Amino acid sequence: MPKRLFISHSWSYSERYNSMVNLLNNRQYFGWHNYSVPENKAFIGLNSNALAEQLKNQIRPVQCVVIIGGMWTNHSDWIQFEMNFARLIGKPILGVRPRSAKVMPQAIIQLSDAVVNWNSDSIVAGIRQIS
Repeated sequence: MPKRLFISHSWSYSERYNSMVNLLNNRQYFGWHNYSVPENKAFIGLNSNALAEQLKNQIRPVQCVVIIGGMWTNHSDWIQFEMNFARLIGKPILGVRPRSAKVMPQAIIQLSDAVVNWNSDSIVAGIRQIS
């Protein structure tokens, strides 16, 4: 059965999101459904409340929320919102340490059920373990 995933990302940093999608799409013996909205389908013109509702609607049906770490996440209120909402409704969170990153934001470490390195085996094993 395919895993239902929400990959947290900022449309300003879509290359990390796209890399994660490609990594999961190319992983053999792992089916998944993407509940995230990519940059080319970005919500335009929504106020904060409407965007928050859209994000909640994306997270509610998933089995796991994937957070790509990076120091830029320290400055994203929306990624913090996604992690807090996932925690509130009992969705497991997988933190993924970016390639060659030496530091991982504390907020991700504290809220994640597991933190793994950026490689397909670790990421898929982490998703399977916590969801």
